[in-house]
Amino acid sequence: MISTTAASRRLREQADRRKRIIEHTRALAEAEGWDNVTTRRLAEAIEYSQPVLYSHFPGGKTEIMNAVALLGFTELAAAATSAAAQHATDRPRLLAVITAYLDFAAANPAVYTAMFALPISARFASEHSDHELQTAFASIVTVLGQGSTPPRDVETAAELLWSSLHGLATLERDERLRQSAHHSRIKRLVDLFAEAT
Repeated sequence: MISTTAASRRLREQADRRKRIIEHTRALAEAEGWDNVTTRRLAEAIEYSQPVLYSHFPGGKTEIMNAVALLGFTELAAAATSAAAQHATDRPRLLAVITAYLDFAAANPAVYTAMFALPISARFASEHSDHELQTAFASIVTVLGQGSTPPRDVETAAELLWSSLHGLATLERDERLRQSAHHSRIKRLVDLFAEAT
């Protein structure tokens, strides 16, 4: 029979290995792109055998990408919530959240790609969505709902804001928009949503 202490240590070691796999995957994807992330390269980078890697992520690369994406949603929600908490009034709070979102996307392009463009198993726009997605969406809903006159349908407004932010983040990353107009676009987006609320 395994002692409680040994079982607890084993769980901590498994969690640590899982965390290391996710961190190395993320670092490799940010440095070289998702096409260069393979289970073989990961196993070599973290000095685990491929069977050990698959014991933590039976779905292989796709399951690891999903874990990276969910971590990204957690970080995005934290960034938006922290940004909003620093301001007491509507416009500055909205500006802070929009800026935090775009800054996160720009600073973590591979993670952002995993969150929105790669074939992951996360379910979007559903009551069965992963907790991390619900928390990220709630951070957008909250900032719009805190306005002096919140939108009648705050969730639809949040979907529109999120869609706008995603479009800006993607087009700016791909250099499809004028870099010189970055701050003007943010200001106009704040104007649009502040007027709507």
